[in-house]
Parts: sequence; C-alpha cells; structure tokens
Amino acid sequence: MKITILGCGFGTALAVLWNKAGHEVTAWTRNENEIGEILRCGEHKRLLPGVPVSNRITFTSDIRCVGNADAVVFAIPSPGVREVARQAAPYIRSGTLILNVGKGFEEGTFKRLSQVISEEIPEGKLAIMAGPCHAEEVSRGVPTTVVMSSEDMSAAELLQDALQTSSFRIYCNSDTAGCEIAAALKNPIALSCGIIEGMQLGDNTISSLMTRGLAEITRLGAAMGAHWETFTGLAGVGDLIVTCTSKHSRNHRAGILIGEGINAADAVSNVGTVEGYNCCRIAYDYSQKYNVRTPIIDELYKVCFENKPPADGVRDLMSRPQRHEREPYWNS
Repeated sequence: MKITILGCGFGTALAVLWNKAGHEVTAWTRNENEIGEILRCGEHKRLLPGVPVSNRITFTSDIRCVGNADAVVFAIPSPGVREVARQAAPYIRSGTLILNVGKGFEEGTFKRLSQVISEEIPEGKLAIMAGPCHAEEVSRGVPTTVVMSSEDMSAAELLQDALQTSSFRIYCNSDTAGCEIAAALKNPIALSCGIIEGMQLGDNTISSLMTRGLAEITRLGAAMGAHWETFTGLAGVGDLIVTCTSKHSRNHRAGILIGEGINAADAVSNVGTVEGYNCCRIAYDYSQKYNVRTPIIDELYKVCFENKPPADGVRDLMSRPQRHEREPYWNS
C-alpha cells in the first residue's frame, strides 16, 4: 500500500512501523528543518532518539504528496487538523482511505477531528484509530494493540488487514464517535494523574482518580452519543491506563510540573503539545451543556484556568457528598 503520513511526530513512528511491514511510505511535514535533521541523523532525535529511520521512507514538505496515496494518515495535533486537511483536499483522489490517528477536539467548534476532516475532504473514506500506542514503543516494535473505527466498516476492515503487523494488532469497533470521544477525554484525566504524582500523593490516589475519572468520561461520552461500552475497551480504559501512568505521556509530564507548583500554562509551554489542557476546557463546557456531573474535570478546570491550588482541588473532591458505587456509573 502507498501510505502518506501527515505529521512527523507520532507519524514518524508509524512510518517506521509500516515501512518495515513493506509499505511504500511518504511522511510530510511543513517543517523543512525537521526533515533535514531526520535525513542528516537517520533518526528523529528530539522525539524518537535511538530509533533508526530508514532511507526508504520519503520525507517531503510538498502537500501534493497525498495525490498518489492509497491511504492518507493524519497524525496532526488537533489545532492544526483543519488547516492541513484544507491544504491536502485538492490533491486527494476521491475514494482515498483517510485515517486520523490524532486525539482531541477542534478548539472553538468542539467538533471531533473526524468531523473536521470530513468537512474538508468529503470524498474520502474516513476511519479513526485509537488505543494505547505511544510513539516511542510503536517505533521500536513493542507489542501494541489499537482499535480501528469507521462509519464504513469495510474501510475499517480494509485498513485492519493492510496495516496490522506482527507487533501492531488492530481490532475493529463500529462506534466511531465513542472511540474518538474516549481517546480525547482520557487526556484531562491523565493530566490530573500527573498533578497527583507531582504532589507526591501516592498510588492509592492515582488509582482512585483513574477509576473515578473513567466513570466521569464514560457518562459524559454516553451523553454525547457514544456507547458506554466503548469506554471499557482499547480506546477508553486501554488508552487511559497508558496515558495516566507512562513517562512517555506529555499530559502526565505536564501534570507533574503543575503538581510541583508550576502555573498550568507555563507547564504546558515547557512540555509542548498537551492535548489534555485544552480538552479539559472543552470537556468542562460539554459537561455543562449536557448537565453531566464531572467533579474531577471541574476541579482540573479550576486548577488550569482559575489558578486554584491543586491541594484545594483534592480536598474538595474528597469532601464531596457520599454516594453509592453500585449506582449506574454513566448516570451517577
């Protein structure tokens, strides 16, 4: 398969993976300095140090590279998805497989990224991929499982057949909205867990936050039209676990800085792209819109955007009115 990957962050890891599997891979970035460094060093030193990048992978800054692709993969941080999709749209052939691997919502419109891409490239066959798949491990061939989802299941299954490798196992799920919502909403919970680690509160606190955070994003996702069962799968609990606990997670690293006392905006600036920061604001707004109780997300919002001390947020969470766990957690 001829695959063009847009974005050279996570995209480089996928390029390495699928090049090894025998696909003809082109990777695009508008940053010519990034291309020069990869070609010069034979690796992406900043993001994937020590991972060889084959010279069989073509790197380019010319967006017209999408024109000959069987599949175009969007590996773009959420703020840039619409702009890149708009640039690529004139060159993408009708019926081309479009795969989005980014996670988050569009700032301002709150649309899912697949909705953004569909608006700009209506003739593509669109699928999304989610699950626990850190770039650092995917690029090294560490066994990884993900979920592929599309409103056109034939497209999801075609990509499953083509892109699965001996180290990269793909499942299919027909709940595209649920997979995207789960993949996005886990990021604020991961940011929260990082804050707890930065405060040195321990494993009990982090485990509690992950569990109750999963309940919050499940009931919010269900209110937004997702199937609650999707949150028990790879896109939900699978991605939640790895993002909340891994040293590779930028959400987790930014959270640690906030827990250590650094202002949230400064912590995000220090780390780079932290999807959980902006997604927290969106999740908070959605919880208000759908009248869903999300106490963890509410407290994170106050820490990130109202300068509430994290210790006060923990205190207020622990002093909430008592509840029964057996209540349906997507409604409680």
